[in-house]
Amino acid sequence: MYPIGRLRPILQENFRRLAPLHSKQGPLMLGRIYEFADVLRHHNRKRHLAPDTALGRRGEDIAHRHLQRAGIIVVAKNYRMASGRGEIDLIGWENGTLVFVEVKTRGTDEYGAPDRAIGKEKEASVLRAAREYARHAEVPWENVRFDTVSVLFTTPPSVTHVRDVFGPPSAA
Repeated sequence: MYPIGRLRPILQENFRRLAPLHSKQGPLMLGRIYEFADVLRHHNRKRHLAPDTALGRRGEDIAHRHLQRAGIIVVAKNYRMASGRGEIDLIGWENGTLVFVEVKTRGTDEYGAPDRAIGKEKEASVLRAAREYARHAEVPWENVRFDTVSVLFTTPPSVTHVRDVFGPPSAA
């Protein structure tokens, strides 16, 4: 994976954030360990993926952690229909509601908010994939919600979670 010489700067850079290991900070420490794992995963992705794809995946990792802190149990990432015609970034449960989440990530806000990139075509694609997932999971269409998470890579990254962005069509 990584030779130790290449890992050392990454470890040193992030260790300061992980250093205080006190028993009272157990949950906080676990969260920081997950964040550190995300940083390592992102560093590896930058070597193998196009820069925009790596940034998008990093945004999905940050959105995943944000949703977990908000009480949503994430059960699937990057769900793709068998036909390949639709994809959902994150799927989770919150109080008996199946939540489909579209994550949009931008390096800057130069071209507007990330969630503005969700058009009617993308909405239709998400609805198609959500319908298939809900049917296989045997979840009534009334117990489905669609959210967006926008991640803007400022320092620190800005995360905006919007619930019920668009609703499912009433006919199942």
